Amino acid sequence: MFSGSIPALVTPFGQDGAIDEAALRSLVDWQIEEGSSALVACGTTGEAATLDREEHFRVVAICVEQAAGRVPVIAGAGSNDTRVAAANLVAAKEAGADAALMVPPYYNRPSQDGIVRHFEALARGMEGGAALPIVLYNVPARTATDILPDTLARIVALAPDVFVGVKDASAMLQRVSQHRASCGERFCQLSGNDDLALAFNAMGGQGCISVTANVAPRLCAEFQAACAAGEYGRALDLHDRLFALHAALFTDASPGPVKYAMTRVRPGFPQGLRLPMTWPGDASREAVDEGLAKAGAI
Repeated sequence: MFSGSIPALVTPFGQDGAIDEAALRSLVDWQIEEGSSALVACGTTGEAATLDREEHFRVVAICVEQAAGRVPVIAGAGSNDTRVAAANLVAAKEAGADAALMVPPYYNRPSQDGIVRHFEALARGMEGGAALPIVLYNVPARTATDILPDTLARIVALAPDVFVGVKDASAMLQRVSQHRASCGERFCQLSGNDDLALAFNAMGGQGCISVTANVAPRLCAEFQAACAAGEYGRALDLHDRLFALHAALFTDASPGPVKYAMTRVRPGFPQGLRLPMTWPGDASREAVDEGLAKAGAI
């Protein structure tokens, strides 16, 4: 259902902390013009954790309106409360999203059976929850909950038309093969780690939900196109060109470095972050500048 370079969009905030709608609309246009194949609104990089419900789904609606059908929009909609996650799916659909990106319940640290039951409840349409296709998002470093391969296969088997893919940020490349064997080739596998996307695609992945694509969308799109065409020599060249930038964007708490990078590639881009996220330190900004220069983005 999804493939290629899919930026996990930053949410532009002014210095007063308010969402800068004009900057967001401009960002959506630029991403599409540069070759991004879909957009994620209100993911981790979009500071979803500091958006209230009204803001969250307003950002989704703005992205949908501005994309105007040119590319799909995937809405972050996860929660550690199954009832809230179900309601979020309904709100994402009402905002016009094409799919939802759903982490397993975080902080609660449910068992593997609890994870399955959470997604089973959504698939059954609890409170209208199974309103959209769902891309599962496995990011144990943030959620403290790992969707193990057998568990993911159980979830997908519940409703293959609902659970259409995974954003895998486990950094365990062997899982690409495990998921292919248990979920089938129709199941969409997207990397959640820019620096591992080359190997991930070589093992059968279809793309990446990317932080780096915020600031280097054309290069990331070209990299994904080379992978899809089996042109792995060119893909390696692009990977090497982007690698320092991939690393630099995590030299301080994300999304601080990527928001700084946005101001370098798009002068005038809003500099706001919401606490507890802060502007990156000097060493991080220097690393970002070096990464952008090596990529040819500045």
